[in-house]
Amino acid sequence: EVQLAESGGGLVQPGGSLRLSCAASGSTRSTDCMGWFRQAPGKEREAVATQYRSGGIAYFADSVKGRFTISRDNAKNTVYLQMNSLNPEDTAIYYCAAGPICKDSVRAYNYWGQGTQVTVSS
Repeated sequence: EVQLAESGGGLVQPGGSLRLSCAASGSTRSTDCMGWFRQAPGKEREAVATQYRSGGIAYFADSVKGRFTISRDNAKNTVYLQMNSLNPEDTAIYYCAAGPICKDSVRAYNYWGQGTQVTVSS
């Protein structure tokens, strides 16, 4: 079993930055892939970015390329999402996910965090 604990969400003005963190505990052998999804009100959960333990980045949503960066600290079993140049369309609940293979489908992930709210508003 794997537990994922997210932190770092909050309220930020347009153009601002936030850094999300997700720490994995438990049977971390199942976390070869870790990544971030988000779900805005009335919309389906969508992949934002995913990364393999080896460091390879498997997926980046077109809407965040050039603004968001994903990184991992394997010693801490933690994945980060640095979000810059935020805009109101980035407002959503952001979820950390972990699983054996990186895909952009929610069905590929065995473990999920509880979610952290990111609100971009002036």
